[in-house]
Amino acid sequence: METYFAFLRGINVSGQKMIKMEDLIKALNELHFGNIRTYIQSGNIIFQHDKTDLLLLAEKIAGKISERFGFAVPVVIRTLAELHDLSKNNPFLLMGNKDISKLHVTLLAEEPDPEKIKRIEKDPFLPDEFFFSGKEVYLYCPNGYGRTKLTNSFFETRLKTNATTRNWKTIQTLLQL
Repeated sequence: METYFAFLRGINVSGQKMIKMEDLIKALNELHFGNIRTYIQSGNIIFQHDKTDLLLLAEKIAGKISERFGFAVPVVIRTLAELHDLSKNNPFLLMGNKDISKLHVTLLAEEPDPEKIKRIEKDPFLPDEFFFSGKEVYLYCPNGYGRTKLTNSFFETRLKTNATTRNWKTIQTLLQL
């Protein structure tokens, strides 16, 4: 059994796409996942399942949510090993001079086309800073994530893949769970 983390985009935000976590767990139990746990109400799920393709697993979860709750929700999956790597490789932590409360990571469903990345990297978004690494975009938003142009929609539109963002504290807490 592999440990997976599912990140749902845009649930329980501003009264939209409301899902109670206990109802979500019941729905995912129908997919025969093991040891399902959630962290806060924003769609962070930890579970176990046989080793499988991450995109197929995300589609299964999105399909079950659509069937059960009646709306579409983008889902991004990471394995435990991937989440550990993501945590160890944050370039802003390696710099040592960044406020950790201003760090975020955008999780992409697929690794983006390098040409699309180059187009984004040539534009300045100061004071916000970002680094691409595989299926992650590490963000430093000194004025807060709520004020950045580097949103999920920004990356989804330009990279043509699903994306969802979590603050650094959430990533660290999920690893501790």
